[in-house]
Amino acid sequence: MSAPLSANEDRLRDIAHRLQLAMSAGEMGDWVWDANTGLMSLSPRAAEFFGMSPDAPVSREQLRGRVLPEDAVRTRLDFDRALLEHTDYRVEFRILRGRGAPLWVSAMGRGVYADNGNVMGMIGIIQDVTRQKLAEEALLESDRRKDEFLATLAHELRNPLAPIRQAVVIAQSPNATDAQRDWCHEVISRQVQNMALLLDDLLDISRITRGTLALRMQATDLTSIVEAAVETARPAIDAKRHVLTVQLPAERVELAADPMRLAQVLSNLLTNAAKYTDPDGRIGVSATSRDGVVTLSVTDTGIGIPPHAMGSLFGMFSQVKSGKDRSEGGLGIGLALAKGLVELHGGSIEAQSAGTERGSEFIIRLPIRTQQMRLAEQPIRPAAEIALRRRVLIADDNRDAAESLAMLLQMEGHEVTVVHDGREAVTAFEKTRPDTALLDIGMPGLNGYEIARLIRRAPHGRDITLIAVTGWGQDNDKAQATEAGFNHHFTKPVEPDAITALLARGPAPGK
Repeated sequence: MSAPLSANEDRLRDIAHRLQLAMSAGEMGDWVWDANTGLMSLSPRAAEFFGMSPDAPVSREQLRGRVLPEDAVRTRLDFDRALLEHTDYRVEFRILRGRGAPLWVSAMGRGVYADNGNVMGMIGIIQDVTRQKLAEEALLESDRRKDEFLATLAHELRNPLAPIRQAVVIAQSPNATDAQRDWCHEVISRQVQNMALLLDDLLDISRITRGTLALRMQATDLTSIVEAAVETARPAIDAKRHVLTVQLPAERVELAADPMRLAQVLSNLLTNAAKYTDPDGRIGVSATSRDGVVTLSVTDTGIGIPPHAMGSLFGMFSQVKSGKDRSEGGLGIGLALAKGLVELHGGSIEAQSAGTERGSEFIIRLPIRTQQMRLAEQPIRPAAEIALRRRVLIADDNRDAAESLAMLLQMEGHEVTVVHDGREAVTAFEKTRPDTALLDIGMPGLNGYEIARLIRRAPHGRDITLIAVTGWGQDNDKAQATEAGFNHHFTKPVEPDAITALLARGPAPGK
């Protein structure tokens, strides 16, 4: 026996109500197009998307008038094609909303046909997908910036290689004079330093992102920081004949800070100002102190910053493009690094600009060192004047790196054995009984961690100084090296002075 009609109606109403709740929760509306009248009926939610009243049906032309012009033709063609081919209608388009940003919607529909195949209409749903589209666009923009960053990184790393290669060829020439060979050495040293700084920036931004960068805080005055930054940026400023003005408070302004890191931030801003300002421009550095805060400003008369770039200026891989051909852009991490370093000091950084080609200003605010923040000055350790003569084992499958480091240590008077394989390293350790071993991590045969563990198990390997020299410098790499038995961890490229200073501090052989 069938249920009473009223019960069926109540059930249908309940189902319809639940459907409307589900569609509302999914930010969806529904619509029906009648082929006989050519009009479309919209649910309240669908009508809201178009800014229309749901009380009266509307024509497709009226709806297309609310669609972004570049999307309107596509929606009409896809609609007609779906009816003609008896396929589902699926399209994404943007709806105009006055002066606000367009609303992204996704519309789906299915045709309704008579038994003879004639079109009766179409029913469908429409959903707000603005958040998803913005997220997709952000991901695409992030991917684009990463691709651009990797291309720029490759360019920046290749740049120093050309002069290094040319300097090597000149230095090896039998016709080269002593002056030319000295010049070649200077070129190689300078370009290697440029590459090292580039890699340092990459490591720094990684440490800041993971919250593992440690500051060497001490009492320092603002003037010394500014002077150090200006000295670093001076070659870039002078190369374009810019006029630099510096205005600092007459009284001493003391900060509790890592002076090297703050100078790094300021020199980065000054170098950027020099790069992105046409020759004979003006750059200014000024500072004021008030209410326990020092405000430091760097201004220039350069390319300026367009309004649309302000929101992402301090993000990773961010670069401001100019209508002029300026090929001096870096990796796009300098401002992200500056922001991270300033915030680690409890400060803030912001940018201001009147627009393209109208200059820019970067403003840093930092807390002034108060009586309550007094820190003990860090003592400077005097470097050892004479390195102790050590027996050193170097194991690295990069032959050039191993041989050049061995040559430097031999010039310091150390006795050095070089191998290029993990198993050779263990054999050499047993044979030479070194008191110091510099081990690369990624080697054939046995890796550096395995070698370190084998050495530590040997009775005569307990007191040896083990130094990891590797291209991997993350915190987990250092932790893994410590667990394997290493005393020290150096990330390539290693400063030779750091190695010689470490050898000088260690115990003499036989002690």
